[in-house]
Amino acid sequence: MHAQTLRQYDRLGLVVPRRAQGRGRRYSQRDVDVLREVQRLSQEEGINLAGIKRILELAAENERLEVENARLRERAGVNRRVFTADASGDVVAVPLGTRLRRVESNALVLWRPHR
Repeated sequence: MHAQTLRQYDRLGLVVPRRAQGRGRRYSQRDVDVLREVQRLSQEEGINLAGIKRILELAAENERLEVENARLRERAGVNRRVFTADASGDVVAVPLGTRLRRVESNALVLWRPHR
């Protein structure tokens, strides 16, 4: 890739390499991968640089949201609970996958309708 192209991509913020002490650009493997994708989108797909920049921004946002979703799913899994009635009939929360012990009783319940 031509040096002018790299400088233009740097100015547009498509890829921002680290700088060496002599102000030379130092590209990481991730930077190189992004540069290859920019080149592919431009040459093979015919997308202009503004469109490519937007695609890269959306891809980064998507990656961030996937991480956030995974974090929230994990957190929800830890805090998941079920509501049930205990022996006295009160509603209580229990962790998912657990059951309250059933109280066995031989008591007889008599029902009489009101007259």
